[in-house]
Amino acid sequence: MDSRDATGEILAQLLEAGRWGRALRLRGGDTRQWLGRAGSGEIMNLGAHRGVVDWQPSERVVTVRCGTPLVELERLLASERQMLGFEPPRAGLGSTVGGAIATGLSGPRRPYAGAARDFVLGVECLDGRGQRLSLGGRVMKNVAGYDLPRLMCGAQGTLGLLLEVSLRLQPQPEVEATVELSCEPLPAVERMNRLAGESLPVSAAAWHAGVLRLRLSGAEPAVRAAARRLGVDCSQDTAWWRGLRDQRLSFFREGRS
Repeated sequence: MDSRDATGEILAQLLEAGRWGRALRLRGGDTRQWLGRAGSGEIMNLGAHRGVVDWQPSERVVTVRCGTPLVELERLLASERQMLGFEPPRAGLGSTVGGAIATGLSGPRRPYAGAARDFVLGVECLDGRGQRLSLGGRVMKNVAGYDLPRLMCGAQGTLGLLLEVSLRLQPQPEVEATVELSCEPLPAVERMNRLAGESLPVSAAAWHAGVLRLRLSGAEPAVRAAARRLGVDCSQDTAWWRGLRDQRLSFFREGRS
């Protein structure tokens, strides 16, 4: 993975813009510009500020610069059978960690594992005056007072320019499988609510076009036992979930048109 600390260049551009009263438009991989209000101002390219600052596989914590591509980070974590606890959409190969945190999108695992903000331990950021702020930390501990790093999730850069983020990781499940159940929308919602109170290894659920899909994640015996309990066969194909996570399924295109 490429690694480069571009803090100096970023700070210089920020101070220059502040001196002349120019607005800045933060850009990482430029894959989520459609989300929220259209930005304006001088482009500040954050894609060069990239790389892993610290990774402790035994502690399941990684600190990474904002311009690091998501696919590169996930590939690195997979080498130790680890993963991000949330599933930020990869809107393209250029999607960055900073963009994932700034938008706060958490993917299909959200109801079962938590949101992006639940996995942020700390951030390093610059405020509008160029002051470097260290919020939170790099270890898993309880926070007394305001948990400021969480505020950066979904703020789209309005509260500060993300430089680094420390994230809590999770182990990859041994297996993942999908079960499909034919049903109408209301029975699907009732079934999802009922399953949420049962001890099943469900990591995602979605209904579309008359089909309720459930993703099961965990140890192989637990996944197979859950499928038997649901009374349906399971498939190892998780391509549909990748499309849902990355917002590439047809109904996403229909919604944006």
